[in-house]
Amino acid sequence: MNNRSPSSARRICAAYIEGAHGVRGQIKLRSLLETPENLTQYEITDECGATNYKLILERRIADDRFIARIAGIDNREDAQKLRSQKLYISRAALPATDERQYYDADLIGLRAEDATGKNYGKVLAVHNFGGGPMLEIGNSFKTSFVLPFSDSCVPEVKIAENLIIIALPEGWLDPKPE
Repeated sequence: MNNRSPSSARRICAAYIEGAHGVRGQIKLRSLLETPENLTQYEITDECGATNYKLILERRIADDRFIARIAGIDNREDAQKLRSQKLYISRAALPATDERQYYDADLIGLRAEDATGKNYGKVLAVHNFGGGPMLEIGNSFKTSFVLPFSDSCVPEVKIAENLIIIALPEGWLDPKPE
């Protein structure tokens, strides 16, 4: 379990709207939850929590994709305006995680240091392109590097200390030949 208690103000991106579907205001929705259909169990909002969305999942079209409806949206034009909109859940509403399990939002912003205390910046983003999570680390996206989020590359995560300890593989940051 995480040592840092999540702030109720923090939000976790739980889904995003891929676009309109049909002419009656339906949307194509991709869930980012481990159990995709659990979206309807939570209060869904925009990123800052200002706009609430009442989601109705109508049918599944893939493992994590649905044809859905948002209350109050009843035509294609209004549905299309929501394209690329990210949908959020309060971090406090989500279940606690097990040891060595983290929500992406728990990792973003943590300082990244090696065992000697050398600072490499902070976790800027967490990516997963199908081969497992990767941490983007640095002081800016322009000068960042990506590191697998594995036990060998990230042996310690100290949420309470706002810190991850990283172990860079030999030559990981060496300049690449042109």
